[in-house]
Amino acid sequence: MSLTVVLCSGGIDSATLAYKVAVERKLDRLISFDYGQRHRREIEHAARIAAALGARHDVVDITALGKFLTSSSLISGGDAIPDGHYAQDNMKSTVVPNRNAIMLSIAFGIAAGAKADAVGIAVHSGDHFIYPDCRPAFIDAFRTMQQRALEDLWEVELYSPFTTTDKAGIVAEGARLGVPFHLTWSCYKGGEMHCGRCGTCVERREAFHLSGVPDPTQYEDADYWLQAIAEMKKTKGG
Repeated sequence: MSLTVVLCSGGIDSATLAYKVAVERKLDRLISFDYGQRHRREIEHAARIAAALGARHDVVDITALGKFLTSSSLISGGDAIPDGHYAQDNMKSTVVPNRNAIMLSIAFGIAAGAKADAVGIAVHSGDHFIYPDCRPAFIDAFRTMQQRALEDLWEVELYSPFTTTDKAGIVAEGARLGVPFHLTWSCYKGGEMHCGRCGTCVERREAFHLSGVPDPTQYEDADYWLQAIAEMKKTKGG
């Protein structure tokens, strides 16, 4: 069984990937990154997922780098988090430049040091609208680059089983695997509960609806997602 390191943000996607690896492969550890993001809720929830799995959880501090990535609204001190559907153009402000490339490079170094066989990342098709480092072309290119970076040293696979799966499909897979969705965190704003209005809250709410899986999440605005979808369709001409 492939010993796999999983990047975990504490959200639905990476939690589902962690459970999938724990069931179908061999889970080495979860890795989260502190890059100076707006809040630490995601790291706290990643720790909860790791605890539920009985897995090791490492947090890599790259805050010194994060201070140079202030063009993103996800960075502490950046612009306000926009409301709306995750496919709308205003969500581009949430892009953290080169984030996945940076995190994957570090994770591959950790995996090679631990003699692990793979690094897992939970990018999915819903990310393709806005995030270039979640698209299949990036995953394929990074896989090729990393094979060269570790050539003759150690072979590490890039495991990304959800690249062509949508969020609803991941929720359905998570339900099958018994993922404790109530332990996951998606909201970009980091309040006491999910705001229900930011792009990732809208995506979360919609995914549970489309999958038919009960949503255990408490939202400050539980109905905004319908308005966001209607506005997106109007803007995109759908």
